[in-house]
Amino acid sequence: MQWETLPFPELTTVRLYALLRLRQQVFVVEQHCAYLDIDDLDQQAMHLVGERGGELRAYLRCLPPGLAYPESALGRIVVCPTMRGQQLGAELVRRGIDHNLSRWPGHDIRINAQSHLQPFYASLGFVGEGGEYLEDGIPHRQMRYPAR
Repeated sequence: MQWETLPFPELTTVRLYALLRLRQQVFVVEQHCAYLDIDDLDQQAMHLVGERGGELRAYLRCLPPGLAYPESALGRIVVCPTMRGQQLGAELVRRGIDHNLSRWPGHDIRINAQSHLQPFYASLGFVGEGGEYLEDGIPHRQMRYPAR
């Protein structure tokens, strides 16, 4: 895997198209969830992309503190369906954690985790906060990774 973290202006149109396509493939089509994916946060985000053979395989966006939450945040965490079961999601999230902690030291990291993925995120150090809620019709729970 080749990993890069890029600000929005440095995303090529080809790479932007690929990451938006993957997000739509999983979050809209696979999860049967019609929602507005393009939410005006991408322009201020850092985009962590994992590619193999020139194809996008994993992606997440890193948001600075104060944009969506007082903490920094990870979001749109997605692995290509054909790459699941290979621990790629764990590597992706660890890289996102490392990026946020180094770029915004002293700031915790917040995620909106789909409820069924709470054990996965907990295994990476995230702690659940508050109760379960529906986001776009899917049960979620906020989780926080403490900046140690």
